[in-house]
Amino acid sequence: MKTLIHFSILYFVCSMSFAQFDINYEESKVPEFTVPDPLTNFAGEKITTSDDWINKRRPELFEFFENKVYGKVPGDLDSISFKLLEESENALNGKARRKQIEVTLVKNEKSISFTILIYLPKKSTSSPIFLGYNFFGNHSITTDANVIISEAWAMNSEAMNIDEHRLTEASRGLRSHRWAIEKIIDGGFGLATIYYGEIDPDKNDLMDGLHELFYEQGQEKPKNNEWGSLSVWAFGYSRALDYFEKDKNIDTNKVVVFGHSRLGKAALWAGATDQRFAGVISNDSGCGGAALSKRRFGETINVINTSFPHWFCLNFKRYNNNEEELPVDQHQLLALIAPTPIYVASAIDDQWADPKGEFLSAYHASPVYELFDMEGIAANQMPEVHNPIHQSIAYHIREGKHDVTDYDWEQYIKWANEFLKLNQ
Repeated sequence: MKTLIHFSILYFVCSMSFAQFDINYEESKVPEFTVPDPLTNFAGEKITTSDDWINKRRPELFEFFENKVYGKVPGDLDSISFKLLEESENALNGKARRKQIEVTLVKNEKSISFTILIYLPKKSTSSPIFLGYNFFGNHSITTDANVIISEAWAMNSEAMNIDEHRLTEASRGLRSHRWAIEKIIDGGFGLATIYYGEIDPDKNDLMDGLHELFYEQGQEKPKNNEWGSLSVWAFGYSRALDYFEKDKNIDTNKVVVFGHSRLGKAALWAGATDQRFAGVISNDSGCGGAALSKRRFGETINVINTSFPHWFCLNFKRYNNNEEELPVDQHQLLALIAPTPIYVASAIDDQWADPKGEFLSAYHASPVYELFDMEGIAANQMPEVHNPIHQSIAYHIREGKHDVTDYDWEQYIKWANEFLKLNQ
């Protein structure tokens, strides 16, 4: 099981054993299905205006995703506080300021804390910023020796030099290739990142993260409609945004939430649950993220719920091998984010995440954005590799595998600068 978890977090699917599952990678074997119309409500009524979307359609869709897919937050925090742990005006060879902020969440006299690592361009007094989780500790995204090493539980990984579930100096900078920090700073943006394991460790044990703070006496797991780990991580994104509202060096109206793989799923749900974000980026998010579930291509609902039973709420298991009964699909998750602009990205060799399903989801969400006079994906034919579409709903597919590359970041920076106009 340890091997399965380790390789899945790296998403090297070809190295994993899925003999128990019937995985489909052939378009000819995609079942026939009807894409649920985002502009027809559950009672069969057509939605024709943005007001009707906001007041009639969006609430029922949101309620379904909240109670049947990701799980609802079971209450409010008692308090949240912020502490500056460290700062420097001379980071990244003098081109950036660095801050490390401890965020403490309190509920029922219990608490957890997580650390936000922030780099901001020195030339700006109030910067737009990308916010994203990392998989192996804040120190893994940079060679910066001043970045604090988390003491939280971590997935063992030979490639990341992690043993006995503890992060160490040996992992510093090993994921820097996924974070184009200097490109981001040079583009006029800041970057904020959080080790996701500080908010909820990524294992099927829901007693050692944020869940446990909200449990009633004797409770050991969420109720059937309560949050899985993806919903917890989405909640954490919003608590980081709470801090940004108090930091004069960050333009709170220009925060773009970003996520890769499972954290792309969390970013999408964060965009649906919290519309304070200026933009949402989903990088190779796949099943339960941007990809249409009803295609049953690559990873499926059954595979994901079996391999990672803690990610979604328990009610979602009803749709294991039962996608035809699912009254929604992931394009409607994207639609819930409207009118906030969204960017969906795929990789040509990442068939596990179903690039075509990700693209079609963006296409089928577009009619909702059009209600707000915003331009989405006009045609249902995928663009060529490295031929990005930059609109209110943006999309690109690049060469390569399941990863985050400089090409991805170059597109996100360009989109945020030219289309979202976050640097104006």
